[in-house]
Amino acid sequence: MTMSLALIAPGAMGAAIARRLTDHGADVMTTLAGRSDGSIERARRAGMRDVDLAQLMHADLLLSVVPPAEAESLARQLAPLMAASEAPPIYCDLNAVSPATLARVERIVHASGAAFVDGGIIGPPPSDRAMPRVYVAGERAAALARLNDLGLDVRVLEGGTGSASALKMCFAGINKGMTALTTLMLIAAGRSGAGGALRAELEHSLPEVVARIDNGIPDMLPKAWRWHPEMREIADFLDATAPDGENIAGRHAFEGFAALYEQLGDSARNQETKCLLDSLIKPSPAKA
Repeated sequence: MTMSLALIAPGAMGAAIARRLTDHGADVMTTLAGRSDGSIERARRAGMRDVDLAQLMHADLLLSVVPPAEAESLARQLAPLMAASEAPPIYCDLNAVSPATLARVERIVHASGAAFVDGGIIGPPPSDRAMPRVYVAGERAAALARLNDLGLDVRVLEGGTGSASALKMCFAGINKGMTALTTLMLIAAGRSGAGGALRAELEHSLPEVVARIDNGIPDMLPKAWRWHPEMREIADFLDATAPDGENIAGRHAFEGFAALYEQLGDSARNQETKCLLDSLIKPSPAKA
């Protein structure tokens, strides 16, 4: 029997996941009302079926793959439809959100009568060269393991709801936090006349950092507009894990990283910075 999935939305990650699923025989639905031409084209190439929101309720699983700032609003939008459905799909939030945000989404979904799964995606969109890991947690997480038969790499965590999102927050904090830190110091060196000397010293002392600069920064720049809300989710997460509910150092660091990514994602503000970075980065042939 063909597995039916609802997936919102067909961004770069969502469409790539959908393509992997449809290539393995799944029926993947989405809704394209109000979506951009780029989203519509990605959905078409991925083999997704465009249906109205009510029809999404006939799916076995509903995968939420949206920017962090949209995760809660999407759940609120779909809640009345799930409540009206006799057998709503299992709702899996795969977004880069803090456990606090996740808990709000979970309450909305449970109040609608639908089952809920906590999830987090680590890695690039599925392709011939790469496959992200989809970590899931919660009472119904095993239902997502069926997607391993449809070309995905789904890993069920033993921890309860929130553990998959916590894993995503910690990994993203290290990975994207390091990219922010190297970007900040490279900009400062370039503006101070020390850019070339810093790069030469890094090549001598920390060649692994040079690899992160040359590969990570060019990959980050077109995505920066999506990364700054995630940095603020990480700041919230760090506060939530602190014994007194306040992680001053962590919040200041990730609010700063958020401000950097917000600036880099604003084309009206980032041209001078991008030109400076271009002069100090040597992309690998695969990235050039």
